[in-house]
Amino acid sequence: MADSVTKLLDDDKALEGFSRAQVSMILTNPNLDDNPIVYVNEAFQRVTGYARSATIGRNCRFLQGKDTDPEDVARLRTAVAREEDITVDILNYRANGEPFLNRLIMAPVKDQNGRCQYFIGIQKEIGTGDLDASADKISRQLMEVQNRVRADLSMVIGMIRQQSRETTAPEDFVALSRRIETLQILYEEMKLSDSRSNRDQIELGSFLSRVACAIAHIDGRPGIRLTLQIEPLAVSIETATRVGLALSEVLTNAFQHAFERLDSGLVEVRMSRLSEGGLRLIVADDGVGIPREQKWPDTRTVGGRIMSGLIEGLEGTLQLGRGAAGSVITIDVPAGAGER
Repeated sequence: MADSVTKLLDDDKALEGFSRAQVSMILTNPNLDDNPIVYVNEAFQRVTGYARSATIGRNCRFLQGKDTDPEDVARLRTAVAREEDITVDILNYRANGEPFLNRLIMAPVKDQNGRCQYFIGIQKEIGTGDLDASADKISRQLMEVQNRVRADLSMVIGMIRQQSRETTAPEDFVALSRRIETLQILYEEMKLSDSRSNRDQIELGSFLSRVACAIAHIDGRPGIRLTLQIEPLAVSIETATRVGLALSEVLTNAFQHAFERLDSGLVEVRMSRLSEGGLRLIVADDGVGIPREQKWPDTRTVGGRIMSGLIEGLEGTLQLGRGAAGSVITIDVPAGAGER
């Protein structure tokens, strides 16, 4: 994975425009009937005019219309059947019926056993001005983004193992979306680091602050406060990826379960540099607490398997503290994690 990161960051413009506002991304699950869409980002909704709720669970063919070239459709169908990468310029239609030309780069995402778990599509609307010499440049940039996303998704899928057979309920789609949104925030931070000529590292404090605020916005409710005490700290991209996903899992669990039957509560996120190098991440709440008889993380669940895999990949430790009120999760990451 390190090689793909180096290759990605060697191109100044590789991540240009990869944000919620510009480059569309979708995931489909070929292990479910009719290979339905299981995730779209905000850019997809903006470009097509279709809300996420009107998209999830449908095959991508609903974007096609009367003037869509059947040969382009056949090429896509063949690539899916063969589990191959493909790039195609295909005529799609927005929700209001307006046609637009869509450059689609699609590829399978496979687990460690070579089984296809998802198809990822990175796509960008192109105009007539993009059909000249800049076409190769656009495709190269989209492919670089796709390679990064595919590598990170493969890591998560490796931790989940059988997620494709379990991800059928709406709440599972929401969890998948949250994990991908966490990765998108990382890619935006990567672009910022790139512009500052710091291509090897990510400002972890900024990244974790954004992740925490995004999760609080999605899963928070009136009466629940979030406080952040996060030191600035530059870490490798690999470490940032795993720590960010770990925070996403722990913080979501706190917001969703720590305050059942309570009208108010507090969630604290603290991250600091350890004296001998490395970092300590603490997520604490004053809610009902994780029951003493309950094992956490529980590797029988998708989230539990992800957490265990992330901590193992960081060569770190995870401790669960139970107080008079709430729980305290402490994650210690040694110096140099993700760099070996």
